[in-house]
Amino acid sequence: MVRISKRVGVVLFQLGGPDSPAAVESFLYNLFCDPDIIDFPFSRLGRRPLARLIASTRAKKVAEHYRVLGGYSPIRSLTERQAAALEARLNRDRIDARCVVAMRYWHPFTVEAIAQLENAQVDQVVLLPLYPQYSSTTTGSSLNEWRRQWHDAGPTSCVTTFYRHPLYIAAVVDRINGALAGFPGPAAVQLVFSAHGVPMSVVEKGDPYQRQIEETVALVMEEGAWSNPHCLCYQSKVGASRWLRPSLHETLQKMASEKVREVCVIPISFVSDHVETLGEIDHCARAEAQRLGIERFAMTQGLNDSPRFIEALAALVLAAISESRLEDPDREETGALSIA
Repeated sequence: MVRISKRVGVVLFQLGGPDSPAAVESFLYNLFCDPDIIDFPFSRLGRRPLARLIASTRAKKVAEHYRVLGGYSPIRSLTERQAAALEARLNRDRIDARCVVAMRYWHPFTVEAIAQLENAQVDQVVLLPLYPQYSSTTTGSSLNEWRRQWHDAGPTSCVTTFYRHPLYIAAVVDRINGALAGFPGPAAVQLVFSAHGVPMSVVEKGDPYQRQIEETVALVMEEGAWSNPHCLCYQSKVGASRWLRPSLHETLQKMASEKVREVCVIPISFVSDHVETLGEIDHCARAEAQRLGIERFAMTQGLNDSPRFIEALAALVLAAISESRLEDPDREETGALSIA
């Protein structure tokens, strides 16, 4: 057990989402203004006008996706529940922790999380992006924003991935078993792992996301020890450029043509329920599956604040604290910085 006498600030990074219908366009503008998302020659001059155009063009359609969720994204409340559960779990191990949320594109922004840490007078910081697999468009973007905003010289460490962590894998397996229990014949159900897509240009630059997604699926299938057929697809494509394939839409069509009648979709790159799970999968993909003749369709519940997932996050934070201390054992606290 790690025991420290000083206060640890833990920052949970997430994408964020609009908290009202009126916030949808501003949320999209922030997203498409991100240099880690939109980058092209002379982009410093053209990014903002382009972001305004894309946001205004897509706002109405995207607002419709949020309408089925009640008009707003639940990701903030779910992430705050994760933060509260993680803080309580760390406190049980006598870690004086303050867990805060930093959303990339909507409140609470990184600067708001930093203000909370400063008010809490933390002595050490652990950065915890809630993206199991690393991509420059998610974890990379969040950490870049952190570097732009955080100016404290105190010790900081970071969990850059956790897609191979045994407790994370076990938490995913728990959710799949829970969903399969709702089928009359669980062993015959087609398992469809759906990950958020990224442009092929990102992958071709060396981004490890696709490889880590594929490894996650293999580890989950090994841990679950199911005999079910399974496949991997991608979702949430934006624009006309090439993205990772096959898409969820293409996968459903292929399964329907093969007379598959029972499907369980696992949102493998997400740790919280939000518009891309509750809207894109559980609403839109479910309706499409029904039209295609797929008789039974289920989606696994997000990990959210499930006990096993919170145990995984706690283990990651404790390991980060331990590694930071080991790098400089002669100091009362560490000065390790690992956010590359």
